[in-house]
Amino acid sequence: MIDIADVSYCFEAQKVLDSVSFKVAKGEKVALLGCNGSGKSTLLRIVAGLYFQKKGTYRYQGKEIRKKNIDKAFRKSVGILFQNPESMIFNPTVKDEIAFSLREFGIQNIESTISQIAKNFEIEHLLEKNPLYLSGGEKQKVMLASILAYDPELVLLDEPTASVDPRTSGWIIDTLLDLEKTIIIATHDLSFAYEISDRAIVLDETHQIIFDGSMDVLFEDLSLMIQANLIHKHKHKHKNFIHSHYHKHF
Repeated sequence: MIDIADVSYCFEAQKVLDSVSFKVAKGEKVALLGCNGSGKSTLLRIVAGLYFQKKGTYRYQGKEIRKKNIDKAFRKSVGILFQNPESMIFNPTVKDEIAFSLREFGIQNIESTISQIAKNFEIEHLLEKNPLYLSGGEKQKVMLASILAYDPELVLLDEPTASVDPRTSGWIIDTLLDLEKTIIIATHDLSFAYEISDRAIVLDETHQIIFDGSMDVLFEDLSLMIQANLIHKHKHKHKNFIHSHYHKHF
C-alpha cells in the first residue's frame, strides 16, 4: 500500500529526513517511533501528501505521489490527525466540523453519518458546542471522528495521546485496535506503541531509520533504544536509597 524509497527532506537547509525507506502493507498497524525532532511528523506529512520529498520516491497503492498529481481521491483515502487538534479546527460547532469533510467528499446521508459517528464516539452531547472550547481529550475525539466519518483507507496519527488524560488514552487504544484500517502512529510513548502495534519503525536523531521490525525485538535492544533517545536514565528513590538506571516507562 505504501512504498517509501530513499526519501529525504530538508527544511531551510536543515535535513529532517535522510534516505528513509520502508513499506507498509494494507491493514498493518505500524508505530513510528523516535524522539522529538527525529522527523516523525515530517514523514507523516509526506505520506499524507502535505509535504513533498526533495529526494526519493513515495508510492501509494502503486501510484507515485507528487504535488502535481494529488487529487480528491487521494485526499479521501488518507486521513491525518495532528498532534495539536486545534490546528485542524475551523468550524463553529462540532457538528459542522464533522460535516465539513463529508460535504467536501460528496458523502451522502450527512445527517445520519454524523449521528452514527457521534454515537460511536460518545460525543452526541458535544455536537452543538464550539470545538475550540472543549478539553484536549474531547478535541482529539472530535477530530478523529471528523476523519473517520469519511472512511479513509489509511489513518495517520501524530502523537495522539500527547495531550489527553489516561481515560481518553485508553479509549484511543481501544478505538484504534477495533479499526480495520491501515494505521501509522508517530509517537515516542513506548507503552502506547506496544499496545497498538507489533511492528516498530524507529528514527534516530540523524533522521534515519535504525530499526524496522518486531516491537518485542526492539524492547530487548537497550543500546538501540538509547541510540534513538527513546529511554533515559535518571535518579529515583527506592524506600531509603537512591539509585539511577535506564527507564522505558513501559
